[in-house]
Amino acid sequence: MMLEAYAAGKRDEIHTDVLLKARQACYKARDAFYSCLEMQSDKKPTEIGSVGLLYPTECKRSRDEYVMNCRASWVKHFDRQYCKTKRTQRLLDDRETRRGPLTLPQPYTFKPPTST
Repeated sequence: MMLEAYAAGKRDEIHTDVLLKARQACYKARDAFYSCLEMQSDKKPTEIGSVGLLYPTECKRSRDEYVMNCRASWVKHFDRQYCKTKRTQRLLDDRETRRGPLTLPQPYTFKPPTST
């Protein structure tokens, strides 16, 4: 009974400054991790993040900070978004190497059999 009265009185009170600060801390940690990934892109990825994201050991500290400051669902969402963007960029970059004239197959012309 006492808990219900306390919860009913605090229901309308929202601390927006706490929400804003937590969100900003999450974004800052996320950006630091992904910038580390970009800087260390030449290194072999050995660590595994969520949704199959691989990253090098040098980014482990920034990854831990990122996971600590963001909700798990946000980390998963941002990792998916990053992987999708990278996959799309890789496909677009690959298309650049395939530029050039296309050789199309010649149309088949039917030649009737000759009778002798």
